[in-house]
Amino acid sequence: MKAKHMVLALVAMFSLGNLSAQEKRASPPATMEVKVGEATVTINYSQPSVKGRKIYGDLVPYGKVWRTGANEATTFSTDKDLMVNGKKLPAGTYALFTIPGEKEWTVIFNKVAKQWGAYKYDEKEDVLRITAKPVKTEMTEKMTFKAGKNGMLYLDWAETRIPIAIKA
Repeated sequence: MKAKHMVLALVAMFSLGNLSAQEKRASPPATMEVKVGEATVTINYSQPSVKGRKIYGDLVPYGKVWRTGANEATTFSTDKDLMVNGKKLPAGTYALFTIPGEKEWTVIFNKVAKQWGAYKYDEKEDVLRITAKPVKTEMTEKMTFKAGKNGMLYLDWAETRIPIAIKA
């Protein structure tokens, strides 16, 4: 009987240890929510840090699909149809991928929201692709999505900002 209790106690300790390890991810989870007209936009992502590394063109290569964060693919949800950089995006939840470039980025809204990274990314599942021009900004250690004025959404990391115009 004592052996059974010992095994149960070890299983419980191991389970709690795993929960604690998941909560202490190197790239912690973050959420940004903003009202755009009548629409609610929610972005769920993991925040990688610069940690002294060269980010774009190195850690995040140019010309390749990136999960736009760390861990699971970043998700972009809207409860109403939106115009994103002038193109229609139907209400729904999407994986948000990007293809970074030195002078232009492609921002991708993909139907398969639940993915780990971009390993199973399939272009045929894209709902919308837009382009955005990167601009230099102040150093941002942790990748962050920010809401700006007049329906602007910004992806900031390192010294790069990706502006995206959103209208309801």
